Amino acid sequence: METLPVVAAPAFDPEDDANLAVNAPLLERWLIAFLRDEVGRRRGFARVVVGLSGGVDSSLTAYLCAAALGPENVHGIRMPYRTSSEQSLEHARLVADALGIACSTVDISAAVDGYLNLEPDASGRRRGNAMARTRMIVLFDQSEKLRALPVGTGNKTERLFGYFTWHADDSPPVNPLGDLYKTQVWALARHMGVPEVIVSKPASADLIVGQTDESDFGISYARADRILYYLLQGYPERKLLEMGFPAADVRLVKGKVDATHWKRHMPTTAMLSATSINDFYLRPVDY
Repeated sequence: METLPVVAAPAFDPEDDANLAVNAPLLERWLIAFLRDEVGRRRGFARVVVGLSGGVDSSLTAYLCAAALGPENVHGIRMPYRTSSEQSLEHARLVADALGIACSTVDISAAVDGYLNLEPDASGRRRGNAMARTRMIVLFDQSEKLRALPVGTGNKTERLFGYFTWHADDSPPVNPLGDLYKTQVWALARHMGVPEVIVSKPASADLIVGQTDESDFGISYARADRILYYLLQGYPERKLLEMGFPAADVRLVKGKVDATHWKRHMPTTAMLSATSINDFYLRPVDY
């Protein structure tokens, strides 16, 4: 009697990144098509402006925009504050030069300090928010000047962690990276040729000297993304612990996501009808 081999699924490895792997060539083509559709066909713009921070997110966004619209139709804007890293400015210039896109610099120090001088006791968080919102004022004003559409650069991990300033980093109407975890951003950036010196350096909001995203989070992007993947698939906390994810990591990641749902929504409206905007009409959905 012929017997069949018993095939069993391999044991789950909580450090396996297979579920986060991307088909980079396909992803590149899809995001280029997305930008052409959202910027050109749906909104009628030929040009875009991108805030170039010198980090991997804005660099990859510039690469995608240049591929989608042509380098002549992409304008990078560097917006340093007086404490910003000089290296960030150099890396932003490196991207602009590599792509052959226009690049200008608007120092936001005087504008930010003009307000903060009235609030000398402002905390670091308030100061960071003031810088982020001033940058967005500049980006939108420059977009009007250049008759171009602002393009956002926030990735899925930082959006889920609420690691952005409301009505600042999240404001641009089009964002090609918003559904990519940070580890997937790194993979696509390497595929598209973003300089390795930018891809491999520690991610930083560059609001405070020496600041890094992962030190702010208390967890690495790689560990966070593995948990976020299953959390967004609907796995409960109990199941994630059974799968072998560290309890402290699961609590940290779930806590950040749960605490920041409000930042991923439009302002809450007092509903008075069955057609309340963003409640019944054009209803947004957080996962």
